[in-house]
Amino acid sequence: MMLSPPRHLLGLLLRALAALWSSLAPLWLWGAPGRRLPAPEKRSPSGTPVPLSVNYHFTRQCNYKCGFCFHTAKTSFVLPLQEAKRGLSLLKQAGMEKINFSGGEPFLHERGEFVGKLVQFCKEDLQLPSVSIVSNGSMIKERWFRCYGKYLDILAVSCDSFCEEVNVLIGRGQGRKSHVENLQKLKKWCQDYGVAFKINSVINRFNMEEDMNEHIKALNPVRWKVFQCLLIEGENTGEEALREAERFVISDEDFERFLHRHKDVSCLVPESNQKMRDSYLILDEYMRFLNCANGRKEPSRSILDVGVEDAIKFSGFDENMFFKRGGKYVWSKADMALEW
Repeated sequence: MMLSPPRHLLGLLLRALAALWSSLAPLWLWGAPGRRLPAPEKRSPSGTPVPLSVNYHFTRQCNYKCGFCFHTAKTSFVLPLQEAKRGLSLLKQAGMEKINFSGGEPFLHERGEFVGKLVQFCKEDLQLPSVSIVSNGSMIKERWFRCYGKYLDILAVSCDSFCEEVNVLIGRGQGRKSHVENLQKLKKWCQDYGVAFKINSVINRFNMEEDMNEHIKALNPVRWKVFQCLLIEGENTGEEALREAERFVISDEDFERFLHRHKDVSCLVPESNQKMRDSYLILDEYMRFLNCANGRKEPSRSILDVGVEDAIKFSGFDENMFFKRGGKYVWSKADMALEW
């Protein structure tokens, strides 16, 4: 007759197994590109959030006129290169691990040389685990990859539709160029130069019924970030706005229907208005954190003047939502099992 182990020994065994699983689970997930990873909440000794991942919109200038854009071209200002590098160094000292360069269109200023130098500085000098760019892809040349591709972890290309007529309605029309053909070319360059390829899509009134399954699966990005169209007072809505995005807005139900239609796309990363609004650390062209908590972009003082810790207090950043939406994932290409 087999005797059951004492209850207290069984409890100890179960706790030991649970502890073992907790320690091994991250390793089990580590090799999957774009896979979300659990991350402890990191705070400075003063209790302010650590800027683990930062989005630096260093320019507002763009060659497109997307009707829903929420970082519009109100100024042509761009920080001098050395000042931008100084700010990035301050962010690294404060705990930044990932920097994402955006705009506007980041390849418009100095035809991509400016962002290339920032990418190289962040990877070579600051040794950041992850350096990424969000671009509309229309101005990127292969020579840029030859110069700077080895320093870039992720290139995210904005693609809201695989129908050229819809792209024209949105404001992403490329004339005689095909957005789909351009995406395929950029995907190949990413493959040739060892850069993780990502796609960003803003779901709005003009593309919410589109079936993108076949195109996304063929392009096979490491992540397909799908955003619900968001209104920001003073940027794409309101009297001071340069855009009128109200006609692009969709309901939560519309967004959920789009997500359901694409539920079998394994790289899909959805972000509703609720998840998006306060879960990003956004720096503007003056290196001021932008607080979107009240539905508009209210800037802090520049980190170049007051430091990161003082500026970030006014960012409205929701650190818990950042982790909840999967803001921390395998974001260094050195840790990705890239499959083309």
